Amino acid sequence: MSVAIRVIPCLDVAAGRVVKGVNFRNLRDAGDPVALAARYFAEGADEVTFLDVTATVEGRDTTYDMVRRTAEQVFIPLTVGGGVRSVEDVANLLASGADKISVNSAAIARPELISEIADYFGAQVCVLSLDITRSVDTPSGFCVTTHGGRRRTTIDALEWTRQAIDLGAGELLVNSIDTDGVKLGFDIDLLRAIRPISTVPMIASGGAGRVEHFVAAVREGADAVLAASVFHTGAISIRDVKAAIAEAGYPVREESHVGQ
Repeated sequence: MSVAIRVIPCLDVAAGRVVKGVNFRNLRDAGDPVALAARYFAEGADEVTFLDVTATVEGRDTTYDMVRRTAEQVFIPLTVGGGVRSVEDVANLLASGADKISVNSAAIARPELISEIADYFGAQVCVLSLDITRSVDTPSGFCVTTHGGRRRTTIDALEWTRQAIDLGAGELLVNSIDTDGVKLGFDIDLLRAIRPISTVPMIASGGAGRVEHFVAAVREGADAVLAASVFHTGAISIRDVKAAIAEAGYPVREESHVGQ
C-alpha cells in the first residue's frame, strides 16, 4: 500500500457545540468546535470532519460562521456535513472554507443531488455519509438511516452504496450506528461488506476505543480512520494512532505542522 492512511477526528456539532453520545443518542457537550479543530490540527490530524447532527432534524443549514472561523485556523482538509440539500448549500460551504461536503439524508431523498455535486464541483468534493445499522429486512443485513440515525429505512446499505458511487460519490464515510460510542472496535463485518463493492476511498467510523481498533480497520481496507470521543477526552491521541498504524506496516503522513 503506497497511499498514506489518514487519521481524522470527527466533531459532531449541535447548537454550536461539539457533542457525543452512544449509538447516536444521549448527546452530551464535548467542547467548542473551533478550538477542538485547532487542537487537532496542531496534533497532526490529516483532516477534520464537522457533522452538524441536528441540522437535518431541525430543517436548517449548517452554521457557515463556524466553518469560516475553523478554516481561518486549520490548514488541513475540512469536510462538513449536515443539512446539505442543494448545490447552493455546497457552494456556500466551500466559499466558507470547507474542502469536502458530506451528504446523507438529502441524497437518500433525492439521489441526483450526488451527481449534481460531482458535476459542479468534482467527485472529490462529494463524501457519501452512510449511517448504517443491522437489519433483518434487507438482503445484505444492513440498512441505511437518515436524520442523524433517527429514522431507519428499508434501503439496503450495499445497494445504496453502489448506486451512490455510480452517481459520483468520491468517498464513503461508513458510520456504524451499532458500534458508535461503544468503544469496542469498528464494525468489522460492515467494513468487510462495503470494501469489495467500493471503488472509492472508505473511511471507517464508529466504535474505536483502543489504538488496535484503528489498525484492525485499516487491515480490512479502510483508507482512513475516524473517531470522536476518544480524541475529545484525550484517551487516545492522533499521534498514538499514527504510531500504531505505522508499526503495523502501513504508511501514515508526517505532518510538518505538528506542535506548532
